[in-house]
Amino acid sequence: MGKFVVTDYASGKEILKYPDHHVSMTATFDDTGITANTDGKKIVPAGTIVGGGMLADRSVKAKAANDATAEGVSRYDVDVTYGPAVGAVVIHGFVDLAKLPVQPSAEAIGALKQITFMK
Repeated sequence: MGKFVVTDYASGKEILKYPDHHVSMTATFDDTGITANTDGKKIVPAGTIVGGGMLADRSVKAKAANDATAEGVSRYDVDVTYGPAVGAVVIHGFVDLAKLPVQPSAEAIGALKQITFMK
């Protein structure tokens, strides 16, 4: 018997302060290093600072990069339980700091020149 996957298409947490003013792109999120939660799901949370070279090379997978290599912020939760998965990455806009799972480092803020982090 094959695996059965249930997908919830309800809207998730909104990390943007002004959802009508942003630029997002798709990226494939890396599943390595992601720990499963209590439900057995491996989730990259919305608001994760990501990078890894995905802007210069679309074949590179997005991974957590809360440092000077940051390239964007994951817009929604990305389920990588069954391997790398496609998700949205904000590369320009106004992000609500209160909605992030981890606060951005000074290096990440400096690298994300087109993202404004707001309280």
